[in-house]
Amino acid sequence: MEYRKIKDEDNDGGTISDDVENPRGKGFSVASVSNVPAREQSKWKRKSVVTLALTFLTSSQAILIVWSKRAGKYEYSVTTANFLVETLKCALSLAALARIWKTEGVTEDNRLSTTFDEVIVYPIPAALYLVKNLLQYYIFAYVDAPGYQILKNLNIISTGVLYRIILKKKLSEIQWAAFILLCAGCTTAQLNSRSDHVLQTPLQGWIMAIVMALLSGFAGVYTEAIIKKRPSRNINVQNFWLYIFGMAFNAVAILIQDFDAVMNKGFFHGYSVITTLMILNHALSGIAVSMVMKYADNIVKVYSTSVAMLLTAVVSVFLFGFELTLAFFLGATVVSVSVYLHSAGKLQR
Repeated sequence: MEYRKIKDEDNDGGTISDDVENPRGKGFSVASVSNVPAREQSKWKRKSVVTLALTFLTSSQAILIVWSKRAGKYEYSVTTANFLVETLKCALSLAALARIWKTEGVTEDNRLSTTFDEVIVYPIPAALYLVKNLLQYYIFAYVDAPGYQILKNLNIISTGVLYRIILKKKLSEIQWAAFILLCAGCTTAQLNSRSDHVLQTPLQGWIMAIVMALLSGFAGVYTEAIIKKRPSRNINVQNFWLYIFGMAFNAVAILIQDFDAVMNKGFFHGYSVITTLMILNHALSGIAVSMVMKYADNIVKVYSTSVAMLLTAVVSVFLFGFELTLAFFLGATVVSVSVYLHSAGKLQR
């Protein structure tokens, strides 16, 4: 498998366990030990900034998606919007690189030119996300929207399991308990009068939900492995190659799903100011996700997006008249306990 290749090669560059997340790795010299407090403080601030940015962007994401609908449906092509998201992410990465080249010059770690072995791993997460996104259209034939939101929480567990298997990162028993509580809390917060229907989901729906969770978890963990394979590599270069292949696969999705509609109505048919803001939000969220994977990990990403789900519900009270239920408050409490336990478990490791 490709991820084993990622873990084993480039020994003088360090394995994943010796990346920026592990200042006590084998390659850490005695001379640099004195700088650990400053480095740790700088790394903590960087993690905090990207995590808060991801939480804010994700919480506003669902609101913009709802606003982009007209009469309860999308007038624009979802596949063209996804293509533009990848294009914008690629453009932002290039703009950031251009600024770095101007101030620091072109170096081995920030140049776009690379080897075939480095590039060949980038299409894999792009293909996985494409298949997962296509499955989302078919699962609604078996599951309603509330049921889908509940089943989507399987992604939390799959991420934890794959994080342990692929990246060989060990979670403490307290952290595993916190992870299970996070899944339970998110599910509880989404319960409503129709939630029992999820238990009546046909076998095909359950299979699709499990496959989607595994694809999402594997794509996220695999992307983290790619990004952390070479810690000194500039994140904007890595993003550029990720998004180039994302553009290619989303172009394929346009050809498969909306080719006739795009040819007859135009590429930007149904777009509005809200649609444009939604695309910008998705692009910035994608960049924030990659930075969280670079400077933190997938576990932090899962907690960030879960907290963002709760924030979205609170904001929806004022914007859409959404009513907070007792289940939501209980779920939010469980999620808060989970966050605390995860932090406590991390300190005990």
